Parts: sequence; structure tokens; C-alpha cells
Amino acid sequence: MPDPTHSLVDAGASRYFTRWTQADAARPALVAEAAARPMDRAFFERRLQADLDAGLALNAAMRRLRNLVVCTLIERDLSGRADLAEVVATMTEFADFAVQAHLAALMEEQGALYGVPIGEESGRPQQMIVLGMGKLGGGELNVSSDIDLIFVYPEDGDTRVGDGQKQLSNHEFFVRLGKKLIGALSEITEDGFTFRVDMALRPNGNSGPLVASFNMVEEYLVRQGREWERYAWTKARALTGDAQDIAALENISRPFIFRRYLDYGSIDALRSMHGQIRAEVKRQEALHPDRSNNVKLGRGGIREIEFTSQVFQLIRGGRDPELRDRSTRTTLRTLAAKNLLAPEVVDQLLAAYTFLRDLEHRLQYLEDAQTHTLPVSAEDLLTVANMMGLADSDALLHTLEAHRRIVAAQFDEIFNDKQSGEAEAETPGVSDSDGLEGLTDALRLVGFPEADIAEGAKRLHLTWQSPRMQSLPEASRNRLNTVINAALPLIAALNYDQLPALGRLLDFLEAIARRAAYLALLTEYPHAMRRLIRMIGASGWAATYLTQHPILLDELLDDRNLKADSDWKAFAENCRRQLDTAPGDTERQMDILRELHHAELFRLLAQDLEGDLSVEKLADELSALADILVEATINAVWQTITQRHREVPQFAVIAYGKLGGKELGYVSDLDVVFLYDDDDQEAPALYAKLAQRFITWMTSHTPAGTLFDIDIALRPDGASGLLVSPLSAFEKYQLNSAWIWEHQALTRARFCAGDASIGERFEALRERVLRLPRDYGKLEEEVLSMRRRMRDAHPNRTTMFDLKHDEGGMIDVEFMVQYLVLRYAPEHPELTGDIGNIALLKLAARLGLIDAPLADEAANAYRIFRKLQHQIRLQGSERAHIDAERVEHERACVIRLWELVFG
Repeated sequence: MPDPTHSLVDAGASRYFTRWTQADAARPALVAEAAARPMDRAFFERRLQADLDAGLALNAAMRRLRNLVVCTLIERDLSGRADLAEVVATMTEFADFAVQAHLAALMEEQGALYGVPIGEESGRPQQMIVLGMGKLGGGELNVSSDIDLIFVYPEDGDTRVGDGQKQLSNHEFFVRLGKKLIGALSEITEDGFTFRVDMALRPNGNSGPLVASFNMVEEYLVRQGREWERYAWTKARALTGDAQDIAALENISRPFIFRRYLDYGSIDALRSMHGQIRAEVKRQEALHPDRSNNVKLGRGGIREIEFTSQVFQLIRGGRDPELRDRSTRTTLRTLAAKNLLAPEVVDQLLAAYTFLRDLEHRLQYLEDAQTHTLPVSAEDLLTVANMMGLADSDALLHTLEAHRRIVAAQFDEIFNDKQSGEAEAETPGVSDSDGLEGLTDALRLVGFPEADIAEGAKRLHLTWQSPRMQSLPEASRNRLNTVINAALPLIAALNYDQLPALGRLLDFLEAIARRAAYLALLTEYPHAMRRLIRMIGASGWAATYLTQHPILLDELLDDRNLKADSDWKAFAENCRRQLDTAPGDTERQMDILRELHHAELFRLLAQDLEGDLSVEKLADELSALADILVEATINAVWQTITQRHREVPQFAVIAYGKLGGKELGYVSDLDVVFLYDDDDQEAPALYAKLAQRFITWMTSHTPAGTLFDIDIALRPDGASGLLVSPLSAFEKYQLNSAWIWEHQALTRARFCAGDASIGERFEALRERVLRLPRDYGKLEEEVLSMRRRMRDAHPNRTTMFDLKHDEGGMIDVEFMVQYLVLRYAPEHPELTGDIGNIALLKLAARLGLIDAPLADEAANAYRIFRKLQHQIRLQGSERAHIDAERVEHERACVIRLWELVFG
């Protein structure tokens, strides 16, 4: 059954359609034939060639084709056969085709007159690159839109005719070419026009040269490029030109558009730009009240949806290539996929965008006019409503308003100015010009504890007087004032020591003061400020970590990210995808790994500080994170070895220690051993190189920090042994030559990353070694001797209890477990499982090897020790020392079990 809107075309809903089709008896049949299926480039070429063959000039043929394309889209759209995606894609494809066809013809014509433009440095023939901007660049062109263009050419030089004689400078050649192209597209003839052309987005706007060389573009963007031009250039797309030149131009523009850091200053810039647009719209509405309902620039209109998507591109596009797509709709979907906007919000914005763009087209269908305002005529408004599939004008206005409210609300959530109001209302206003007396009064007014006020005021005063703060530009000092004013009442409200929190905050602010983007984030997102204060108040280590990696402020924005359960499969895929965006760029790939690690670690830290994770769960998560990063690094490093003899290395990483036992902490080293199983004669050297580069990638300090410290001391023969061992040699060593302490270490070793078959053989070897029959007297003697050496190496000269090293501490528990495994695994193979110290203690009790109640108490003591150690480390302390009386009972339980196990 045909769509009821089909009759709208016949009923004259589009006066332009009616005029054009009725002007020639053949045109209705042309439209009907063209409307049978979506139009594509082959259609454009076929129709254009038919008119050229009939004797029409290119300009006339292209204009007739344009009218046919627009009328066909009106027919298909209003009959329900085309959706928004088809309409904008078809118009974009036709614009590309028109520009390319005219430019090719004009280039041939002008080249015959003046010769070929040659690059002064490269000696290569030069082509003009036509950049499509705005909706043309984004692939979302209107049916009656002008097209925003910029003309660029690679190099200065001169044109050369056949005998090598110079004729014109390249600049003059391309200026003439550009003028002719504009005329070919936009001059109005008896057939109308093809596209109106707007060149205002070129460097220096209408006052700048019509065509710019790459050098001119680069100098302009670096020296004069403004924030609104970053917004405009996110859409820039080359419609013509050589692929090599296009890539070079993108390398010039990309650093200007997309900053390497997270640029939250973009919010204020786009807010200002939007304010100027709205002011101009209001001025026009005051002058022309009949044009007051603008679906593009008005409140809740198309532009606000575009700004909502593009602000995320400007903030994050420098670090995330997936956010550089030129399409508004694609970008919105990416925001949902990355949880930067809630999926339900994106669904609403996409629905609003579709409605508003459809409405915009129907406004333009009336007269083929570039309009965005609802018609004044009641009759025309009803016609538009009917074209939208609505019964009357009231239904149209009601639906329009509903979509606008959604768009406006989301726009306001992002762009409302949060620097005024909240902070000023809640704080008395600290200033960098305040003396100690003024700062004292301010701290008292916000509720600081009286005992901390004098020291807090002194700390604030020293911060303001520091050379770094004094050298800041006035705008940065003002923004810093705003941040501190917002933070002081939040610090005063903490239910723990406020003075350390103030000190940590000021250390943090001093570190980031020159990065306006970070200050902008804290002023734009008050909830991020609140979470920051909670985190640095709760943990000195968290404050230090944030100070070292302030980019992690971004992670404070979304509760969903910080509270989400880990999806390690998705994280591993994201690692692979992100690394694939920088093939061959070692520095960038190393930074990507660090950024991904920091973000995930910070997410876990936030959950930890909120009390959402047990120590055991946190260690499991940190270990899983490390496993993935080790795997990703091995794969990436292997690609950098040009002499590699196979695409997938037969190489494995074996985890020992905390990583092996899945007890990793925030700053734990990775104890690893490298194995390979490959008979190729080049294998030893290649895998040694792989291991060396792996260590370099992990440990090097880059602008994004470090990844992990690596310890390889547990490899066969220690420091004198090979960096990478053949699996067969490793097996022989473990069975025949390894020390007892090396078998102790093997109790919590596991395959971590690399070749799974090597991993399986290692696990089988591990079980075999742990189940070897032993001289139990010698085993006990060796274990006790090793424990004495470790205790001697870590003397405790304080009256505090060292949770890790002292008698009755964590290492005693770990040694008991290792001894029990080596002593009883031959009869009880289940003890070889890498299930953690607590579970192994309980398993030994169930097997009747140790006293069950005492094993439970020792296991609980170990859990408490780990938790206390974790809490102490979170406060930034290197050594886990505690008042011995706090754990007197737990320590006694461990000592009693030790005496039971070792007699």
C-alpha cells in the first residue's frame, strides 16, 4: 500500500517541484524513472553525459541535473521511499560529483592556456584541493544548501608550458581556477544554479586570499587560528586532489583541530560561539518577527545538537581517533558506544536530529529556498505539517517543541556556565590578593576546624605567593581562584583530616596550574570537583597519582565508568584497536598503553576508595589488567621487529610473585620469566630482542609516565642466566638444577601472556615439579634458612610491627603455604592449584594437614594484614608498619601455626 504522503507531491506541496516538472512535458517521466531507486554517482554520470551528448554545455547540463536530483529526492522523500540518510548522502554525493567534474574541465582548459603548475621544491605537478566544510564535509548536505569550500594547493612555484617557459605563479593560477569554479557552480542562468558557494571559512575569511598554499594554511592555523575555526575544521574533507597531498594537509590541520591533551577549554569557547550565534538570531528575530522560529539556530535546534557532539570531538579527538568522524550522527553513536553520553540520551538526540533535519528539508521543498524558519503563512505551515506526516499545524508545533526541550536540556547540561553561581554562593571568596588575615577569615567562614585554620591559611598564602602561581596569566589566576573557592567548603565538610586534604589539593593545583584545560574541567563539572576532594582526602597515594597523571581528571566525570564492573574482554579489544591507530609509531603506542592502564587503574582506585572492592577482588582486577597489557605489549613489540620470521611469536611470559599469585597492588613490580619454543636458527636472537624491547616498553618514562617495573631475577640461573629460555632448557633446569627457593617461587607462578601452547606445557611442568618427591628434612631446612635470610635482609629497627617482614607477618604465611605445597603435593595434587594463600591454607586444613581452626585464624590474619597494608599504602607510606597492639591476636595466630607446621 503506498504511503499517504505520496499524494502530497501531486497536490503541490512543493511549489518548486510543480514549477520545474510542469515546465517541460518530459520532466515528470524523468523524475518517475529516477525515483524508482536511490540515485548514485553512476546515475549522475549517465544523466550528465546524455545532456552533454545532446549538445548542452557543462554548466547547463549540471544545473539541469541538479534540478532533477532535487525533484527526485522530493518525490522519494515525501513518498516514504527515502529516509534522511539517503537524502543527505545523495546531496553530498552530487555536490562532490559537481565540484570534481567542473574542476577537471576547468583545469584542463586553464592548463592548455597557461601550462601545468609545478611545485618549487618537489618538482611535482600541482593539483588544487577543494575542501568541503560544514554539512558537505560531514556528508550531511541539505537539499537546498549552499556549500562551504576552501581552496588549497600544496606548493608555490610556477606553471610551465611545453618549452619550459614560465607563465603564471602557482598562486595566481589557482586563484583564477578557483574563481572560475565558483562561477561554474553558482552563477544563476536560465537553468538556475548548481550550488551557492560560501568561501568565508578560508584563512582570514573574506578578507583573505581565495586560495592558500600549505605553508600559508599552516602558518595561519598556528599563529591565528581561532577556536571557532577548530570547530569548522572538524568537518573539513578533501573533495579533490592527490592522495599524498591530502594526507600532508591533514597532518598540518590535525594538531590544530585535535589537541594531544583533553581540551576542556573547548566548552567555554563553544559556549561563547553559541552565545554569539544566539545573539545574532535574536537580533534578526527582533528585526523580522515573522522569521522567529528557526529550526537550525534557534533554541533546541540543529546547531545545538551539532555543538553537543562536536564538543566531545574537540575535547577528546586528539587522544581518540574514533571521535574524529565528520558526521554528526556517527559521532553521536560513538559517544553512546564509549559511554560519554548515555545511550538513551543519544537515542533522543538522534530522534530530534532526524525530525529537525526532515523539517528543515520540507521547509526548503516549498520553494527550493535556503531557509530554516517556519513559514508565516498558515496555509504553508499546514502544508509543512502534512509533509511531516502530521495532521495539523498544532501537532507540528507540539512535536517540534518536545524535541527542542530535549535538545536544549542536554545542551544546557554540557554548556551552562558553571563558573558562576554555585561556587560564589557557597564560599566567601578567597583571592590571590588576600593576606593571611583574609585567608584566615575565609577558612573560618567555610567551616574549617579552628585548630587547622592558621596552618591552612599559611599554606594557602604560600601557594599564592609561589613563583609558579605569580607567573600565571590573569585569566588562569582567576580560574584558579574559582577552583579554590569551590573546593574549600568541600574540604571543610570532609569527615577526616581537612588540613592534609588542603595540602594535597594545593600541591595538585600547583602542578596543573599552567594547563588551563584541567582547571576548565574542574569549573565546568562541579561533581568532578566533589569526587576529586573525596579522593585526595581519603588517600595521599591517590593524590600523588593524580598529580602525576592529571589527565585522569577526565575519569571523574562519569559515575557509570567509575562504578562499572570490569569487562576485560572489551578492554583487551579496545587495547588492540587503539594500538592499531598508530602503526609504526612506537612513542604513541607506548603512551596509548600507559593511558589505558592509568584510566583502568584509576577506575579501580575510585571503587576501592568508595569501599566497593575487597582487597582480594582488587588484586584480581589489577592482575587481570596487567595480564592484558603484557599481552598487548608483546604483540605490539613483535610488530616492530623487522626481521621476524613468523607473524605470531612462539613466545610466552610466565608470571611469578604477586602477579603470578594474582595479588598485585597498585605499584607492584611484575616478576616475569620469558620462554620460547621455536627451532628456527634465528629464534634465540629474535626472542631476546623481543624480551629486551618488552622491558623497554614497560619501564621507559614517556610523557604519559611508566607502565610497570619489570623484575627478571627469577629466570634460570638468575642474573647470570639467559634473558629468554627455550622451553626444553627451562624444563631441564626446573627438574634437575633449580634450588628449593625457586620451587617455592613456582608455587605461585602461572602462564600470563603469549603462546597458549607454551602456557599449557608450562602449567603441566609446574605441576610435575611441585609434585616431585623430596627429602622432607632438607626441604624444611632450606625453607627455614631462606626465611632467616629474608628477615635479616629487612631488619625492623622501630617499635612498630612490620606487616610484611616481621615474625608472624605476611611472609611467614606465604612461606608456610609454599612449604605445605612442596611437602604434600606428591600425595595431594590439588595443592598445586594457583588459588592464593588463603584458599591454600583452608585446603590444607580440609585435607587434615594442619589444624583447621588455627588455619582459619591464620588465613583471616593474612587477610587483615593485606587490608591494613593496602590502607597504609593508600596514604602514601612506603613501609607497612603498624602499632603491634592492633594486630596482637592475628600475629599470635600466625606464630602458633608456624610452630605447628615447622615443629
